[in-house]
Amino acid sequence: MNTSSVHPFDLVDVDGLLSDEEREIQRTVRALGERELRPHVARWFEEGAIPARELARTLGKLGVLGMHLEGYGCAGTSAVAYGLACLELEAVDSGLRSLVSVQGSLAMYAIRTYGSEEQKQRWLPGMAAGESIGCFGLTEPDAGSDPGAMRTNARRDGSDWILNGTKMWITNASVADVAVVWARTEDGVRGFVVPAGTPGFSAPEIRRKLSLRASVTGELVLEDVRLPADAVLPQARGLSGPLGCLNEARFGIVFGAIGAARDCLEAAISYASERTVFGRSLASYQLTQQKLADMAVELDKGMLLALRLGRLKDEGRLRPEQVSVGKLNNVREAIAIARECRTVLGANGITLEYPALRHANNLESVLTYEGTSEVHSLVIGKALTGEAAFR
Repeated sequence: MNTSSVHPFDLVDVDGLLSDEEREIQRTVRALGERELRPHVARWFEEGAIPARELARTLGKLGVLGMHLEGYGCAGTSAVAYGLACLELEAVDSGLRSLVSVQGSLAMYAIRTYGSEEQKQRWLPGMAAGESIGCFGLTEPDAGSDPGAMRTNARRDGSDWILNGTKMWITNASVADVAVVWARTEDGVRGFVVPAGTPGFSAPEIRRKLSLRASVTGELVLEDVRLPADAVLPQARGLSGPLGCLNEARFGIVFGAIGAARDCLEAAISYASERTVFGRSLASYQLTQQKLADMAVELDKGMLLALRLGRLKDEGRLRPEQVSVGKLNNVREAIAIARECRTVLGANGITLEYPALRHANNLESVLTYEGTSEVHSLVIGKALTGEAAFR
């Protein structure tokens, strides 16, 4: 890169909006990513396998698992600091941010928010340290955007619960030590803490993926799984429980998608500066600069939006439709940036030597999970009009 050039975030002085602590957390996570994750991520993506347990322990030692939660071994950082950690992890690969997001914002958050003290003491310290891995079972083969259509059910048998059903597209499934599973009961939807190894519980891995290959994805199969009465999350009743968890995970995506886009743009600027075309650097052509300028503007707008939502969350004022604004905009713009960066990289952009197409493939999944773009559009539409258009 030309020595007189500036980083895209410098165009709006993003660093000036962060506290010293937030900048230090971001630098620490980025340094770990560059040192221990990025050198291996292309191979993990190509092979469709990651050392999940080793990664969980590494991330646990860094303190990013459940880092925005209080107590039980969790760091208790601000929402913005957590978002910046998600940004740096997704700058390496969306699959790595997914591991952290599912562990902290779904499984750990569910237990921390809705669980009993016994459940918290049993699971959260080990999960914060990365010694135990969690997953979150809500989505089903026929119930994605409409979780109320779930078929997984739990019935009482004396003081016990018997669970039956199937969950699909579950991050961390086959490596998890514990699953938070949502099921329909006579009293509405309830959450259950299901330890791996419980008879009748299995978690086959989903393979042959074209996206999120540096991530573990699987099913949860429950066949007459018997659980004691204290397996239920006592503070969660109805869909508000799992939807509250999803809002936590969506918040991390708002920042994470910006990380993927930033990584693509950094790679494109560096490549364009070094690539010679017709005797000049590719970066010196007007059409290339138009692409880079447009992408930098959208990247900065998305970053400013993420920071605004993070400040609202830290003030306790963040509303669900605001999270939808962030998720819809930032993932949509991130995937557009990844694809445009691929054009700057030319044929080199289709290889794993450069990150753009890997990020674009990953973002296809991020565009869909934790609420599709269509669903988030309807959430925003309902907020604007007062009319629900989901059915």
